[in-house]
Amino acid sequence: MGRLSVFRCDAVPAASAARLPLSCLAGAGILVAVSCLCSSRLTADDAGSPAAGKQPAASSAPSPADGTPADAPAADGAPGDETTAKNPEASRTTVSRLIPLNRQKTVLLDQTGKRLLLRAEVVLDQGLLEMLLCLKQTKEHESILSVDAKAHEIHSGLLVLGARPGHPVQFSPKFQPPAGQPIDIFLQWTDEKGKPHRVDARQWIRHAINGFEEPLAAMPAGLTIPQEINLRYDAKNKVLVWYGQMQPAQRDQLLALSDTPAWQQAIRAFYSRSQPRPMKSGWVFAGSSFYVDEKTGQRFYQAEGGDVVCVANFPTAMIDVDTESSATGESSLLFEAATPHIPPVGTRVTIELIPGKRKPAEKPATDKPAEDKPAESKPSE
Repeated sequence: MGRLSVFRCDAVPAASAARLPLSCLAGAGILVAVSCLCSSRLTADDAGSPAAGKQPAASSAPSPADGTPADAPAADGAPGDETTAKNPEASRTTVSRLIPLNRQKTVLLDQTGKRLLLRAEVVLDQGLLEMLLCLKQTKEHESILSVDAKAHEIHSGLLVLGARPGHPVQFSPKFQPPAGQPIDIFLQWTDEKGKPHRVDARQWIRHAINGFEEPLAAMPAGLTIPQEINLRYDAKNKVLVWYGQMQPAQRDQLLALSDTPAWQQAIRAFYSRSQPRPMKSGWVFAGSSFYVDEKTGQRFYQAEGGDVVCVANFPTAMIDVDTESSATGESSLLFEAATPHIPPVGTRVTIELIPGKRKPAEKPATDKPAEDKPAESKPSE
């Protein structure tokens, strides 16, 4: 076991950080603790092959570093398994080149493959989501994956790879979506039969189909909604409400009840919106922000609260979805777990974070997450 060295470096640019010894890895004024191992080379056991929870740790890892081909087909229009074409450098990476950035060896730097690997675990396979990945013992009730690590370790690893943070979501004076360098995310695991998989992380997420509303000024005269169908009219708010996925037979049955244009439009909209749709939005390195204690002046990196990879917009998110996605309560959450595509709870998963190309018009951002300021209150949940 190596010794733990702690360093503080204020405003170290990512380009400079990439040239520093890993024991001095730090950035954006974040306190970074890096394990100074006797050797930076890892064994296969150290790297931790992604495998089903009950399988031995020595199972072979399904990794593009090993040249593993993609295999699982896409379903419901979801992004399918990927090869290393997007990140050819990864094909030349071997386990011995992975460098741990923490004592648990759950955050691994692959400089050759230009990616950051996180050793995580499936903690939820159904239900509404606020994030794809949270920190251990924080928000497992609304996140598919959990990792035993600190947020600043992940943030600093991305800086070393040259990723540039932008800014988290802003709600006032007007809404501004999160921005930053795109981050491609892939998931690797081995199923119960020993078959390796590598998929785009969006395949595990779909648009929520728990409930939908369509405006309707009044019910068509004489129309009564069949009790066995999950359709209700809210006369107070003048909206028609549908729950769940509408089947073709249900659509046709409801369309036949009235030829009123507003009714027809609402039913067709319910049918279209309630069909399973995979998440197509990407992620950006928003960078979270610092909270400053006004009494002590002490600064806290807010992603340490657990918001690592979000699918609902939070001003504390390190990596956030690049489109507007409500976080104001369960009824308005935009995404849910795509249960058929997610392995069982307890399955060990390796997450690949790969910085993508910045947009040409995007101005270079500073290496710190966001300027010091009191925490911005997130919407009530």
